[in-house]
Amino acid sequence: MKTLQVHLNGRDTMLREDCVTVDDLLTDSPWNRERILVELNGTVVRKEAYPSTRLSEGDRIELVHFVGGG
Repeated sequence: MKTLQVHLNGRDTMLREDCVTVDDLLTDSPWNRERILVELNGTVVRKEAYPSTRLSEGDRIELVHFVGGG
């Protein structure tokens, strides 16, 4: 199986070949997509753009999960 190498949350990570969009990446994520912010190469990706935002070799991806507190 072919893979895609990206930099995810500060670590080199290999993604499956069929993980081609931000939406695909989040489908594999254990995090709640309603409370997550995705930054791709320094730019925040809007939720409605997840299905159409393609990932490429070498991308820098940050997943930021928001939690409540008080």
